[in-house]
Amino acid sequence: MSFVIESRPLADLAVVVPEAYRDDRGFFAEVYREDQFAALGLTVKFVQDNHSYSRKGVVRGLHFQWTPPMGKLMRVTRGSAFLVAVDIRKGSPTLGKWFGVEASADNMKQVWGPAGFARGFCAMTDDVEVQYKCTGIYNGAAEAAIRWDDPDIGITWPVKDARLSDKDRNAQTLKNWLASPDSDNFSYEPQVALSR
Repeated sequence: MSFVIESRPLADLAVVVPEAYRDDRGFFAEVYREDQFAALGLTVKFVQDNHSYSRKGVVRGLHFQWTPPMGKLMRVTRGSAFLVAVDIRKGSPTLGKWFGVEASADNMKQVWGPAGFARGFCAMTDDVEVQYKCTGIYNGAAEAAIRWDDPDIGITWPVKDARLSDKDRNAQTLKNWLASPDSDNFSYEPQVALSR
């Protein structure tokens, strides 16, 4: 089975789609394979899996963690959700830019957001389940969030009256995050192309 990178909308961010075998019984797909991801240039080590359930209109995020740095491969396994990633790396040419895509159990799209991206989603249908493969073990002392509706980012969410946790409702703006010393944990490192 194979994977394709459907798009790379921001530096280091990728939308990955697995091949699926479908018939009248349903489908089978490999959703992650280390060798296949490495062949696509996605050489990451996952150490934790998370699974969330949300009702329609729930927005979770925009979350990130700096110690240990946590990248996330997000996919929807039930229903449909708008997956979002925002570049929060100092010095990045795409700092403050966002990307969003509708992912569903049917289209099997996955979003790879490395450390240095704040990630979140909006549940677009009832009974949405999102699963994340994470590159870092959770550390509540080194995690934070950016406001889902930060006007300086300007995400076009598919909902106006989001259902939020208190934590997400009271999250900081990107401008506040960039002014904090913790933001120095994410700085952009341009990739140097190797000549053959």
